[in-house]
Amino acid sequence: MLNWQRVIQWRSTILTGDFNAHSKRWDRRCQVLRNAAFWEDVIDQNGLEIRNNGRPTHHWTREGQEGESVIDLMLANRPIVKWTILADDHATGSDHEVIEWEVGVDSQEEGDHERVLGWNLAAMTEKDAEAAEKQWIELAKERAQLYAECTENEVEQEASWCQEAMSCVLDAKAKKIRMYRTSMR
Repeated sequence: MLNWQRVIQWRSTILTGDFNAHSKRWDRRCQVLRNAAFWEDVIDQNGLEIRNNGRPTHHWTREGQEGESVIDLMLANRPIVKWTILADDHATGSDHEVIEWEVGVDSQEEGDHERVLGWNLAAMTEKDAEAAEKQWIELAKERAQLYAECTENEVEQEASWCQEAMSCVLDAKAKKIRMYRTSMR
């Protein structure tokens, strides 16, 4: 079986295609979950975002019944500045829509489209977790201990330092959990 964490180890990963999976996470109209658990786990364990906008990507006719669903997905851990379904004049003869998307390349533009919510610790490898712990210990050993006699200001300064130092450690060793302006997560 393919090791998705190894495939998605890079900061700029985009997975897109006909996933043939049905889930309320990417299709609010979904009535029956099918082939979804695997992809939901890949999304959660690798800090990916569902970049679709909820519009149907697949239109079908079977046994006189018609329907539509969202089974063509875009999963990414980087900003997508444009995601749209093209007009009918781009028809391919398929029952799937043609999807056009654009990746931002300007780092300033990327910063405008995302907000970091935290880190995906569950997706860290054992090696990365050990390296993060070692880095934290190195940073923290230089810090003075807080005692009962500390002032409120000293406690606040230490808390601020802890937050900043831990953010630096996790930025280096763990995948960020991001929210994008167009995210459905």
